[in-house]
Amino acid sequence: MKSRHATRRHLARLGLIGLLLPAALGSAAQSPTAPAEGDEFETPVDLHGVVPLSEQPAVVSREDAVKPQPLMPVKQPRPLANGFDVQLFEAMAQDLVANQRVPGLAMAIVHQGRILSARGYGITDVRAAEPVDAHTVFRLASLSKPFAGTITGMLVSEGALRWDSHIVDYMPSLRLSDPLAAQRLTVADVLSHRVGLGRNTYDRDIERNADYHDLVQRLSSAPMTCQPGNCYAYQNVAFSLIGDVVFATSGQFFSEAVSRRIFKPLGMNDASYGLDGIQASARWAKPHVRAGGGWTSLTPKPTYYRLAPAAGVNASIQDMAQWMIAQTGHRPDVLPAPLLATLQSPIVGTPPEMRNSSWRRDRLDAAGYGLGWRVFDYSGHRVVFHGGAVQGYRGLMAMMPERDLGIVVLWNSESGLPSGLMPTILDRAIGLPPQRWLDVDPNIELLHARRGQPQSPAAFEGGSLSNRADATPE
Repeated sequence: MKSRHATRRHLARLGLIGLLLPAALGSAAQSPTAPAEGDEFETPVDLHGVVPLSEQPAVVSREDAVKPQPLMPVKQPRPLANGFDVQLFEAMAQDLVANQRVPGLAMAIVHQGRILSARGYGITDVRAAEPVDAHTVFRLASLSKPFAGTITGMLVSEGALRWDSHIVDYMPSLRLSDPLAAQRLTVADVLSHRVGLGRNTYDRDIERNADYHDLVQRLSSAPMTCQPGNCYAYQNVAFSLIGDVVFATSGQFFSEAVSRRIFKPLGMNDASYGLDGIQASARWAKPHVRAGGGWTSLTPKPTYYRLAPAAGVNASIQDMAQWMIAQTGHRPDVLPAPLLATLQSPIVGTPPEMRNSSWRRDRLDAAGYGLGWRVFDYSGHRVVFHGGAVQGYRGLMAMMPERDLGIVVLWNSESGLPSGLMPTILDRAIGLPPQRWLDVDPNIELLHARRGQPQSPAAFEGGSLSNRADATPE
């Protein structure tokens, strides 16, 4: 186990000087038990409710988080390390669906604004098997949160609202158990999970089919653990307040605003919101849970779909490749660099994220949350990340700005096996010694080593290989 004595020093670098661009942010609460559906945690985590900002002096303060900062020049991305082999990663993904270890999976890798791989593996449904391809739609669960931060940031960039705008200015009826807290709560607080409530407040009620609007009313009786902006605790219901703010600001329903301003301009043609959206897809992956010695498919539950900002998006791996290209700065016509810098800057420290899976325990030196994104120090390299999990679906997305690299993995089962793909690829990108994060046939790597030198990323640019998504528009 490596030492954590330098964690705060690493977090200071991560939060204040290690960014490509610095921040420009102009029932009762649930106990910390196993994560609820819609949360992205891979194992139970004891958060003790909150992480006080007073104990994380290296993170951006609440006051500084809304002050524009001068932009720093963007460094030229470093090349991927030798041994970065896209076909090897594809073979690993294929091995995961062999013998239905997981029913279906889709993976995309983008580099310098180009798609190196975007394809599907396995099947959509064990009961009515169709192959997963680049346009098969998956439910994203909490991978929806970065879309909420991004659409809000677009409105902030246009001057329609501010990061420090108060939620009650757009939702005058909002009440919290502390009346002063309701008046204090800001847009940035909501998007960075600094509402002041206990972790996952009312998620269990959502799972019992409660209505979102009823739960918003019940926030007035939910216990507060701190004042807004002063502590971190992951939310789904409270996070979705941002949808009401977007509606009040733009005059468009939240899902309509994201569709018109993000999905369509980026060419995310398979993307949608809600249960109706995924069921209307030409091809979509059914969720799977364990049944005896295998898998059984289910009808998706509508519960977390009621929280559109927190967990409402459906998308294919082709869509997610375009989303990564934009989030890595290659679609400034839609998402300009200053906006991305703001969204992807950590505001509050989240140290528990450093210990809830094996790769995080070994690789992470610091963790924080920005505006819909997690931000990690991954063995000295900045990684922008989010995960998602809801019954029968899971997904991970990571971007490493230093290498201009993005990775998304989506799968249609509750298995944790594919989670190791992401750290495996990140390790290869920066040249770390291989770790066995992934339970795949060890002969796969041996076979690829024997076939000669790994192909360079340039060999894959433009999605020219079969089964890959189209190249990004120039």
